Amino acid sequence: MTIVERLKRLSILRFAVIGALGMPVDWSVLQLMVHLGSGPYLGRLLSWFCAATFTWTGNRYFTFAATRARGFLATGREWLRFLAANAVGGLVNVGLYSVLVRFAPPPLNDLTVALVFGVLLGLAFNFTLSKKVVFKGPI
Repeated sequence: MTIVERLKRLSILRFAVIGALGMPVDWSVLQLMVHLGSGPYLGRLLSWFCAATFTWTGNRYFTFAATRARGFLATGREWLRFLAANAVGGLVNVGLYSVLVRFAPPPLNDLTVALVFGVLLGLAFNFTLSKKVVFKGPI
């Protein structure tokens, strides 16, 4: 087995890939909401929600395909568990973002830089809770 094949088997790597794909969703919604006048904090909360929904979908089919929920109601409960579990990582994510935007000197207070740092810190929380709480197997 090659190193690339071994890396493909690591669920945290697949989780990080989906998270990386979710960052443009997060950033785009943030920019749109700020442009529409919501401000950087409400905009960030809305962008997190959209990105979390996007990454839940990706993780269902790519990272945790074998253990995703089956059926309409079970899938809805899984989505709610994902949002709740990832709210912990989301609080860390949005919390760091808010502290950097409010208190950090340039360039750390830049919206994009703060978003990236928040996402990276929230990743560890989100992966652990997703694996242990959300994607537990077909229900």
